[in-house]
Parts: sequence; C-alpha cells; structure tokens
Amino acid sequence: MNYRELYNEWLTNPYFDAQTKEELKSLEGNEKEIEDRFYKELEFGTAGLRGIIGAGTNRMNFYTVRKATQGLADYIVKMNGEQRGVAISYDSRHMSPEFADAAALCLNANGIKAYVFDALRPTPELSFAVRTLKCIAGINITASHNPAEYNGYKVYWEDGAQITPPHDVNIMAAVKATDITAAKTMEKEQAVAEGLYIQIGADIDDRYMEALKAQVKNQEAITEAQKEITIVYTPLHGTGNIPARRILRELGFENVHVVKEQELPDGDFPTVGYPNPETPKAFELAVKLGKEIDADLLLATDPDADRLGVYVRGEQAGTYHALTGNMSGSLLAEYELSQMKEAGTLPEDGALIKTIVTTNLVNDIAKAYGVQLIECLTGFKYIGQHILNMEKTGKGHYCFGFEESYGCLIGTHARDKDAIVATMALCEAAAYYRTKGMSLWDKMIEMYEKYGYWQDGIQSIELRGKEGIEKIISTIDRLRQDIPKEIGGYRVLSARDYKEDTVRDMTTGKVTSTGLPNSNVLYYDLEDDAWVCVRPSGTEPKLKFYYGVKGENFADAEEKLQSLGQSMVNLVHEMMN
Repeated sequence: MNYRELYNEWLTNPYFDAQTKEELKSLEGNEKEIEDRFYKELEFGTAGLRGIIGAGTNRMNFYTVRKATQGLADYIVKMNGEQRGVAISYDSRHMSPEFADAAALCLNANGIKAYVFDALRPTPELSFAVRTLKCIAGINITASHNPAEYNGYKVYWEDGAQITPPHDVNIMAAVKATDITAAKTMEKEQAVAEGLYIQIGADIDDRYMEALKAQVKNQEAITEAQKEITIVYTPLHGTGNIPARRILRELGFENVHVVKEQELPDGDFPTVGYPNPETPKAFELAVKLGKEIDADLLLATDPDADRLGVYVRGEQAGTYHALTGNMSGSLLAEYELSQMKEAGTLPEDGALIKTIVTTNLVNDIAKAYGVQLIECLTGFKYIGQHILNMEKTGKGHYCFGFEESYGCLIGTHARDKDAIVATMALCEAAAYYRTKGMSLWDKMIEMYEKYGYWQDGIQSIELRGKEGIEKIISTIDRLRQDIPKEIGGYRVLSARDYKEDTVRDMTTGKVTSTGLPNSNVLYYDLEDDAWVCVRPSGTEPKLKFYYGVKGENFADAEEKLQSLGQSMVNLVHEMMN
C-alpha cells in the first residue's frame, strides 16, 4: 500500500483505537505530514526504534512498539528463551511508562515473563538487570538525548549489551515480517495474576550500587579529600538524579549540590529543550550555581543517564573549562590505568577499547601503560561485544572503554555506557588529584604535555523527512565514489570504507580489509596525524562528520582543528549540491 492507503487503513481498521484515529483525522489536508507519517515503517535498526511520538507507521506509538515486541517475542521463542524472561526499563520521556507496559504485555501474551522496573531507571541499570536476572533480553524505552518529541526502544541481549550479529539481523527480520495488526497483547491484571508481569526495583538498585562501589580504585583519597571537593550535579530532568546522588553520598562525598530547576523528571525538558550534555545550554544553570558556590566540578547526565557532560574549574574562581567526551574519557582512562598500575592490578593482557571516531590521544595512553588498544565501530554495543569475546576466550582483560559521545564504562557490571559510574569515577579522580595538589584541569594539561595536544571536533547537518534521508545517503555515496586526494590542505594517506570493507593506500593503491563489521562509514587518515570520518547518525536524521588533529600547543591545535572542520563542511556541502 502507498502512504495514502495506509493512512486510510489506520482510519478505518477497528484494530486502531479512537484516539489514534482522531489524531489522524486532524491531519486531513496536510499531505506532507501524512506522507511523512506513512511513507515507510519506523525502521527497526541495530539499535531498535527511535522516532517522533505520534500516530502512523513512521512514528513511535503503541502499535509500532507492539510490532517490534512481537518480532522480538517470536525470536525469543525460536531461541527457546521464553522461560528466562525480559527486563524492561524506561526513562522520563512522554509515553515511556506506557510504552514499557505495551512491550511487557505483548511479551506476556506470548508466554514470556517481563521484569518491569517500578519507576524510571538509567540505561546502564537495565543492562545490569539483564545480567543479574539472567534474562534472555532487555528492552529500554528511551530516546537518550533527542528532543522532547522523540522516544525510542532499545533491545539488549543476554550479555547485557545492545543486540549485535547474528541476533540483531535475526530480530530485525522477525520484526519486519510481523503484521502490525497481528501483535499480541493482554490485560495487565491477568498478566500479573499469571506471574508473567513482574515488578522489580529496590533489590536491583541495591545490587547495582554495590557493583559500582566495587569499581572504586582509591577510597582513601575520597576519604581524605572529599570535604575539599564541591560538586554541582544536574540530571537534566532525567533518570540520573537518585542513583548519581546516592552513589556519591554512600562513598562519602558531602558537598554535592543539585540544580533544583532540573532535578525532577520532566519529559518536556523545559529548561533545556534539547537535553544533550554536549551543548552549552544544558550547562547554563549548572554554571550559574557553580559560580555561586565556587564548585570544582560540574556534572550533567542525559535523560537516560548513559552519557556524562563535564565542566572543570579553571585557575580563577568562577571560570570553567568544558571537557569534550574525548577529554573526559581520556582523563578517566589515564586515572583508571594509573591507579591499577600503582596498585599492581593492571593485567598483563589488559585492553583499552575505543570507537574509530574517538580521539587518538587514547592511543598514546594505552601505549604508555602497555595495554592493548582495540578499535571498533561507533556504538557501545561493539565495545560490549569485545568484552564478551574476552570472557568467552579467556584472552584479554577489559580495563576501560569509551566513545567520543560522552559515554564510557568502568567495570563489566553493565555492557553499555554508564554515566553513574562515570560520575563516581570523576569525583574520585578529583579527590585523588586534590591529594596531589592538582585540579582536574591541571591533570588535563599535564596529559597534553605528555602525550601531545590532540584536539577533536564533530559537526552534523540535519536533514529531516524522506528527502533528507535520501540526501544523506547520496552524499556518502558520492564521497565513496570520488575519494578526495586532500582535505583542508592535508594529503589523504589512506581511505577506509567500512561498507565495502576496504582500506585503500592512496600512494600505492594497495587494498586491504578493515577487519570490522559492515557499516556505512568513511574514514580518511591524513598526514600530520590528522583524520576525518563521515557517517549517517544511527539515531537522528543527520549526516555527521568527525575530525582530529595534533598540535604543538592549544592555540596551534585549535587553529588546525577549526581549519579542518571548515574544510569538511565545505566538502560535504559540495557533495550535496
């Protein structure tokens, strides 16, 4: 059926409820909006679903959630995993609790137990719950840091990581084969009575907290210096408020101040609009409070608390330096590895894992501590996949992993980014360096002096709607077909095409394999340690490009970074036209 026929089907089929039909009737005459809602199904990709809330096949609603869950249920039954159950969590977004119940009751109607959190919880705790309860899978209702009109649906497998091959493609195929009107459901009261719908909460919280505490490297430093550290924290209206403050309190940090205006959950995200800890606006209220109390550290978790934004105090009172995800991740990598080395617990076969678009500063850190550096595709699930492989083979020990988008994992209690453990570790690091007479910014400068002034940037071009998605794909295809010989004055040394699984040496023409899974990503190694990478966003209608340089000092690195970034913008726009 074309989009108009699908629109009429939703208006007339008794399967769809009256409220949905009323919403669709109100669109009559707005042909562009009708087309956008029905020209395709909301794609169930490798990370699940993510889209604007509303009626239609290309929107997040009860029906698209049930369709996705029915496909997942069919696969679980095929894998004989129905007796193990599925853990379900949700965040503070509009319709999150309702979508969580819709997923649970669909599973229940298929004879699969659902362990549903009694209130909103962070993404990493869902990953932890899957592992703790030995579930076959997990579902997390969240759209992470997307604007308020979005929601999403992430699927995790038994190891606690988001689904990877072969489960991802098999589940995607099962979802695609599901008729939206054939998805099962049942009444909640009946599901509870039959022991299929099971509420979880405080017990998992307590066990999660204990798992985090096990990752503390230097409690002595916390005890000694915590009174001297003043911390501002904001959950940005999301899930981090209770667990982040609880772990800091239980470790002994006394001077923790929450941003009151952003403390309580609110799906409208009224103080930020776009609840992304990468953006300066997300930190405006935290900076204001920080200046009032002369805080040392400003921390912000995104709505599902898997990503952490960080500002650290400058030399002068009331001044702060915003750390990029690359900077905070590198700072934590240095701290964790140095503490393990000092304690004699750094494994001989230790490994540090990063994504291909993450700073090359961490390459030097891994080399300095004698641990293996492993690169993987963008997406924390690939880091989780490496952890699982280490456990299965007994080869390698995970020490730390992170990606540039403000996400890291300390420990293996979860298999996704964990902003709660990162919050704990950064405060611990601040206390430790205070005992050495240093601030976190002092340590950052020391690292640059030791490893080189690496600087990294990211930009994106947003193109909404059907035409926008097509433009993004065609732009990458043009870059694939016409490899640039130089970018921003830097000669291209090699071109990696992760979709074609090729690495082309631009001097010799020799072609080798990337060694990584198929993905629509292009990466160019440039001279003078510079690099650029282009890929479509996996969660938003954006074309994203990343780039990095190495300078002699801050000014030199910043100048090089700005120049390379502008060259990338020009190149991408040229390819779009």
